[in-house]
Amino acid sequence: MGGALGHPPAKKRPASALPGVILVGVDMGLPHFDAELSELAELARTAGYEVLDRVVCKRRAPDPALYLGSGKADEIKALALAHGAQEILFDQALSPAQQRNLERHMELAVNDRVLLILEIFSQRARSHEGKLQVELARLQYLSTRLVRRWSHLERQSGGIGLRGGPGETQIELDRRMIGDAIKRTRERLERVKRQRNTQRRQRERSGTFKVSLVGYTNAGKSSLFNALVKARAYAADQLFATLDTTTRQLYLSEAGRSLSLSDTVGFIRDLPHALVNAFAATLQEACEADLLLHVVDCANPAHLEQIANVQQVLREIGAEGIEQVLVFNKIDALAPERLPLQSVDSMELDGQSVARIFLSAQTGQGLDALRGLLAQRLQAALQEVV
Repeated sequence: MGGALGHPPAKKRPASALPGVILVGVDMGLPHFDAELSELAELARTAGYEVLDRVVCKRRAPDPALYLGSGKADEIKALALAHGAQEILFDQALSPAQQRNLERHMELAVNDRVLLILEIFSQRARSHEGKLQVELARLQYLSTRLVRRWSHLERQSGGIGLRGGPGETQIELDRRMIGDAIKRTRERLERVKRQRNTQRRQRERSGTFKVSLVGYTNAGKSSLFNALVKARAYAADQLFATLDTTTRQLYLSEAGRSLSLSDTVGFIRDLPHALVNAFAATLQEACEADLLLHVVDCANPAHLEQIANVQQVLREIGAEGIEQVLVFNKIDALAPERLPLQSVDSMELDGQSVARIFLSAQTGQGLDALRGLLAQRLQAALQEVV
C-alpha cells in the first residue's frame, strides 16, 4: 500500500523492539516551547517507547480539526511509514475531535502528552492510594474520549420512526459504566483520604513540625529524602521515579527535636488537571505542611522555567502561601565556573525573598547546612507556640 501511495516502503523493525513513535511539537510562540522535544522524548522512553524521529513545526494557532495543517499531517504520516512507527505522540494536549481526526488522517494511533503521563503514572503507582488516584485520572480522561475510542459504536441506522440506532444506546451504556466506575473510585479514595486525615490529626496533636519536599520531576527529591532520613525510598535518574508519598521522622540534634518529612510526587509542565485533582489526597501533604523544601535541579538549563511550573501547580492545589526554602540540588553536576560563591543565600520568588541553599544529595555536600536551616525553622516554630 505504501508504494501505491508514493510513500517509501516501511522499514522492517525487529519483532522484539519497543513500540516505535514519532514525536511532534507545535511551536505557538510560547516561551516554554521545547524545540528539541527532549522532555517528551524522556517521557516516551520512560513509558517504554523507542523514539524514531522528531518533528517540530510552527503555527500561530492550533487548527480546530487536526491541530496542525493537513500538509504537515501528510508529511508526518509519510515519515512514520518510512520508519515503521506504530504511534504518533504530540507534546501538546489534543482535543478528542483532533485526536480522532488525526488518527483517521494518518491511519495510525495518535496520542498526546496527557495520556503519556497517565501511562507512566499507571506503571509506577505502588500503593493502594496511588493506584486508585491513577485509575480515577485514567477514567476521567477516557470519559472525554468515548467519541474516539468507541467510533465503531456510532449510530448506524436512522429514518422515519427511529430515534437513533443501537450504537447510540451502546455509547450511553459505556458512558454510564465509566461514570459509575468514577463514582466508585472517588468513594474509595474518600475512605483513604479520611484515614490520612486521621493520621494527620494524630501528628498535629503531637505538635509535629511538617516539612514536604516538592519540585519538578527528576530534581532529586527522593535522593534528598533518603540522604536526610536514611530511608530506602526508590530513587532513579528518570521522570516520575516515585509517585507515592512517603513520610518519615527526621531527628535534628541541633534542635533536640524531630520533624515530619514527606516526599511527594514530582511536578511537570502541563501536568494534566485530571492528575492534579486525582492526586489531591497525596498532594494534601504539601498543602498542610509548615514548610516546603522546593528542590531544584540547578544543573538543568531550564531550571528557572521548572521553578515557575512548580509554582503554578502549588497555586492550583492551594499551597502557594506556605513558606518555602529553595534547595538547589545537583551542584556536583555544575561546571566549576557555575559553582555558587556561597552555600546559603536568598532568591526572589513570586515577588518575595526566600532562602536558597546549594547542595548535592548524591555526594552529601551541603546537607549539614540544610539540617541547620531546618533546625532554625523548627526552633522558631516552637517559640511561636510558646
